[in-house]
Amino acid sequence: RRSTELKPHRALDRAAYVILRHLQAAGPQNVTALADRLNLDGSTVTRQVTALERDGLAERRADPNDGRGTVIEATELGLKQVDAVAKARRALYDRVLRDWSADDRRRLADVLRHFNESAEAYMRASRP
Repeated sequence: RRSTELKPHRALDRAAYVILRHLQAAGPQNVTALADRLNLDGSTVTRQVTALERDGLAERRADPNDGRGTVIEATELGLKQVDAVAKARRALYDRVLRDWSADDRRRLADVLRHFNESAEAYMRASRP
């Protein structure tokens, strides 16, 4: 969904951005696969996808592997929006980190990557 705030790095809310980035990277997914990958409940993902569909950012299509099911796919508009937000975020981070050395930026990226991997592993291990 689009945020009411006009700042380019916030043109999509967090849920929309995360789902669209995943669809951009992994391609069409069913709700179960999206929920599993994002560590969310299927009903939560369904509500978020419904909002994305309403805004023209994603659409459901027949699952090519199972004609009874559907997959979620980012639309061209959704991909353009997620690219615009990613570009705006990179520009913002460049401004924030402009006084940091290349080594400091690399270390920050390494620590954040490590943190994200640890958080993801923890979330997966904590599932019921």
